[in-house]
Amino acid sequence: MAVQQNKKSKSRKGMRRSHHRVDIPNVVLCKCGESTLSHTICPSCGTYRDRKMVNDAAE
Repeated sequence: MAVQQNKKSKSRKGMRRSHHRVDIPNVVLCKCGESTLSHTICPSCGTYRDRKMVNDAAE
């Protein structure tokens, strides 16, 4: 069984994991038809998970 001789540094660990990132953000379509990032309020209609979060009077 292989046993490491020295501890891997944080820098070397980060270099090894540099390809593990997500390149494209999660884009979903709102019911109004606009594309938004997932887990965020729609900037055009102000809804999140089919609930109105932003009042039209406040805008």
